Amino acid sequence: MIPLALDPARVPIALAGNGPLAARRLGQLREGGGDPVVYSPEPDAEFAALAGDKLVRALPFTAELDAVRVLFVMGLEPAVEKSLADLARSRGVLVNVEDVIPLCDFHSPSVVRRGDLLLTISTGGRSPTLASLVRQRLETLFPESWGDRLRAIAALRDRLRGEGASMSAVAKATKDLIAREGWLP
Repeated sequence: MIPLALDPARVPIALAGNGPLAARRLGQLREGGGDPVVYSPEPDAEFAALAGDKLVRALPFTAELDAVRVLFVMGLEPAVEKSLADLARSRGVLVNVEDVIPLCDFHSPSVVRRGDLLLTISTGGRSPTLASLVRQRLETLFPESWGDRLRAIAALRDRLRGEGASMSAVAKATKDLIAREGWLP
């Protein structure tokens, strides 16, 4: 596995599916700044409401898949998921079929988000439970205040870089700030 962080403003993402897993994934994609088109032939009422005006009440076909680079699939019949994954892959789209490792080009890590600080945990799909337990521990170690802390670090970096400071000077100042504030044990 190679970890990547995708910018949904630059990499078009779509979701095809239904049910609670699809609703959870849609929420995660939106938390990350994405606003994917959602394909669901027969969405339940809760998922339809969550998808809102992004909902297409059908599965994507070739033309729709040509417009995306990443497709998340879940909550459909296994044969439909496989067929959709094969079609997407044939169009050069990266596919993640929830909990079906052989159909996945990538796995989505468990995430702790604190503003722009993004901590991820992956077991390569081997143990979502372990990833969840590690995520819970990281949530405790990195409280919500880390969003503000990162903004302070970024402001320091921007100011020093604007003054012409070298990368090593910026790194030293950042380490000094973190130590002075006692942010890391």
